[in-house]
Order: sequence, then structure tokens, then C-alpha cells
Amino acid sequence: MTELLKKIIGRKSVRTFDGNPVRPEDRERLSQYVGTITNPFSIPVRFVFLDTGENHLSSPVLSGETFYVVGIVPKVPYADVAFGYAFEKLVLYAWSLGIGTTWIGGTMKRELFEQAAKLSEGEMMPCISPLGYPAKKHSIRESLMRKGVGADSRMPAEKLFFDGAWDTPLPPEKQAPVKDLIEMVRWAPSAVNKQPWRIIVADQGFHFYEKRDRGYIGEKTGDLQKIDVGIALCHFAMGLEEQGIKPDIAIADPELPVPDGVEYIATIRNQ
Repeated sequence: MTELLKKIIGRKSVRTFDGNPVRPEDRERLSQYVGTITNPFSIPVRFVFLDTGENHLSSPVLSGETFYVVGIVPKVPYADVAFGYAFEKLVLYAWSLGIGTTWIGGTMKRELFEQAAKLSEGEMMPCISPLGYPAKKHSIRESLMRKGVGADSRMPAEKLFFDGAWDTPLPPEKQAPVKDLIEMVRWAPSAVNKQPWRIIVADQGFHFYEKRDRGYIGEKTGDLQKIDVGIALCHFAMGLEEQGIKPDIAIADPELPVPDGVEYIATIRNQ
């Protein structure tokens, strides 16, 4: 198991924090890191760090948090996917510092966060996250939430990866050469653990699709499930980078037959 895969599998959403402020040196590391974050769609994602006390911020699903990060993106095509890709980079980096996070799209007073982050016309704030050191024990509320969405389980690869066509699961012998990349995608976080990404593997590369569910698109958030696909893309691309391969990501719809409710997103092309 690679170091990145260990980090991806080991990282958990944190909603119960120890109440200690994020140390100045960790704030500085986070601030410097966000300046390096890019995404393959060249859509700017702006990160704003906010103190809870200074800005009177909170969320009913959290406890002990003292610090937040807000992500802001212009309202343009592919903004949702770019946001998920970029924000997940920060989430994984924070985890490497021992800092917990959780993606929050609705369970907060959104207007207070938008005002504190100085959201402009033509921008949206799809999600926020607390940043802090995890408490030694989950709260009862957090434990129930994790159990309710099956946070520690994932779909098998055969339901997510397909061999040239939608109805043909990728066989084990074709999974083997990319098994770590597959696991990185499988363990990507998603809204209520829906795992809405589907990937058709063909000669041209890995074609990522969104398998939509109702109720995940909002004027303020964009398409939350496109954000999830952006996270999965990020994991795959980071996995290639770990192997010394520069990801070649393009919007090049292969126009393969897919069911209703499925939308092509992007392709990671074979090198």
C-alpha cells in the first residue's frame, strides 16, 4: 500500500475537536499550501481562513472547533468539479499535519460564512470545513452520523469501474495493474457516502462520469455530486503523480452509451 493510499484510507471526517486553537506554525503551513493548489480546469478556487470567535461562526454538527476554511469559486462551467479537486488537496494536506476536517455544504448559517469570507457577485461557496485537532473520542452525535451514512464502507470496484462499456464490470486481471488507483477512488469521500462516480476504462483512458441522485444541486452550492467526482479525480491524479506520472486530464467525451441520469465529466488519458 502506497503512502498516499494509506493517507486516503486513514483520513476520516472529524466533527468533534479538542477545542485547542490551530497552532500558528500549522496556520502558516496551511496558508502557504493553498497558494500552490491548482486544478486541471484552470478555474480559480479561493480559500479563506476564518476564526470562529472573531466571526461568530458555528455548525450544529460540530463541537470544539475554533477555525474554518471556506472555499470560493466563480459560477462558471465545471466550477463544481474544480472545487472538489482543489478542496480535497487541502483536506489531505491538513490531515498530514494532524488536522481534522469535514466537508459541510448545508449545516451552518451560510450567510454568516459568506459575509465573513466576503463572497462577491458571480461567486459561490459550495462547502466549508472546520480545521482543528481531533478529540480523543467522537461525540455520540458524530458516531450516530457516521453509522447512519455507512462512513466506513465503500462500494466494490466492480460497481464503479467498467471495461469499455457501462454494463461490463472491469475484470480482476485489468484491475490488478491499477489496483492502488482504484482503491484511492473507492475511498474518496462523498456527500452522505453516495459515491456518485463511475469510470469506464477504454483504450483512450479512464472516463469519469457522474451518476446523479436527486436533491444534490443547489443555487448556493452547485452540484454537490460533481464536487464528489472532482474529489475522485483528484485522488486518481495524485496517485499518478506519486508514481512519477504527470496526469493528462481532458474534457473529451467518448460518447459511449450510458443510462439516463449519468453525465460525462472528464477523462484521464493513457500516457
